[in-house]
Amino acid sequence: MPLPQLTLYRHDKNSRALITLAGEIDLATAHLVRRTLAQCLHDGIRTIDIDLTTLTFCDLTGLNAFLDASHATSAAGGSLRLHYPPPVVARLLALTGTGTLLLGLPAVPLGRPTDLPRVSGADLMERKSPAVPAGVL
Repeated sequence: MPLPQLTLYRHDKNSRALITLAGEIDLATAHLVRRTLAQCLHDGIRTIDIDLTTLTFCDLTGLNAFLDASHATSAAGGSLRLHYPPPVVARLLALTGTGTLLLGLPAVPLGRPTDLPRVSGADLMERKSPAVPAGVL
């Protein structure tokens, strides 16, 4: 089985960097993401945009690398945003509730309790959750 690969491209302009990731982020490659994002802060970059268009996979170690870098960037007075996440990454962000932090999207306001549909226990038993393919997370 071939090892997963990740290619990182970095383009700086003033105090802003565009990082493009191609390939897979997992336990074997997340350290590359961490190191690249830490180097941006070390170099004085305070706005980090990460293009995920060509990313094919990201697991929780990759998500943690993004979250840690986002926290460090915010503490330094900057911002980190993910752009164009592929479906597998968008699903990971949705499942973990981290999309508002990493994508810069506004939080979805919850409606008043009277605005929510009433669902009985029988309705819940009849509904089936979609199956989650193995290896998605």
